[in-house]
Amino acid sequence: MSNNLTKRDIVLRIFEKTKDIPQSKIQDTVQMTLDIILDALAEGRNVELRNFGVFEVQKRKARVGRNPNRPETDVVIPTRAVVKFKAGKVLKAKIKDIDLDALD
Repeated sequence: MSNNLTKRDIVLRIFEKTKDIPQSKIQDTVQMTLDIILDALAEGRNVELRNFGVFEVQKRKARVGRNPNRPETDVVIPTRAVVKFKAGKVLKAKIKDIDLDALD
């Protein structure tokens, strides 16, 4: 079993706290939230969630790379947009005391 938090896990945890809202409505709300974040990032906008963090769209410069199967051949990697995440103050404080040995 994976230790990852999935969208389904989020829906179930919200459902456990609310009980009076159907799971389908919660799932729709979570999906709409993720779609809005996705659309904003696709438009090149940053997404700031206070105390959690900021998703930033950044431009990665073009560069020359190497194909490990053919190291003599240069491969041009074009300019592209990437998403970076910067943790917010509260998130940083929460993960500060994580047992690092348990992450392996």
